[in-house]
Amino acid sequence: MISTRPAQSVNAAGRLITFERPLIMGILNVTPDSFFDGGKHNNLDNALLKAEELIRDGVDIIDIGAYSSRPGASPVSSAEEINRAIPVIRELTKKPNLVLSIDTFRADVAEACVEAGAHIINDISGGTLDEHMFATVARLQVPYILMHMRGTPETMQTFTDYDDIAVDVATALGEKISVLRALGVKDIILDPGFGFAKTIEQNYELLYRVDELHYFGLPILGGISRKSMIYKKLGVTPEEALTGTIALNTVLLTKGVQLLRVHDVKEAKQLVKLLF
Repeated sequence: MISTRPAQSVNAAGRLITFERPLIMGILNVTPDSFFDGGKHNNLDNALLKAEELIRDGVDIIDIGAYSSRPGASPVSSAEEINRAIPVIRELTKKPNLVLSIDTFRADVAEACVEAGAHIINDISGGTLDEHMFATVARLQVPYILMHMRGTPETMQTFTDYDDIAVDVATALGEKISVLRALGVKDIILDPGFGFAKTIEQNYELLYRVDELHYFGLPILGGISRKSMIYKKLGVTPEEALTGTIALNTVLLTKGVQLLRVHDVKEAKQLVKLLF
């Protein structure tokens, strides 16, 4: 059996989330243009049906995304992002013991969604796309998923020049942890940002060295579900990348990653049950 690495627990609106066993974060995209499931859940009824499926499959956290980070995705205003996310959040807060995360890089969207009932802010930009994000997180005192990315979703693949991918990612995250701590942010989850400003080869090197991030003593999120590092290497479509996703999630778990962000919750829960 595999053991998780010790990590700081996080407080989500009075609910203590601990990581004795890996947790599964299920993706709920309420956008028309996400790379894998865009348009499938971009109305309230369909989004809630998908959420019910995630809950039946044993999801630990639902991550709601209302703005696609896919390169080439259409720009969306803050107001539109809020209008997409808030109705879903309000309905899901009626479910007992359900932990919700909002996937956004905008501070105003994050604040509106937390006020509506979201518990966690998941920021793909690590605070780089909105100068107010860190201060907002500190004021709201909610757990913050700090991801590594360079540039923007449109430009990130031009920023792949690293001296040492694992060391450079760790250094960049460490600098931001220091800023967040100085502002009084208590609960931080790290995300190395697979697929963001990294080549396929760099993604795999980071995958096999992700355990170096345990230095910080913080929980680590691994998000590789159906990404191009899988389907491009296999020469398949995102729809055909479930087997590869399970394989790489197994690697993440052997490296002590405490939280998996996935499209396919049932399979990920089965993987954890087999290994832990």
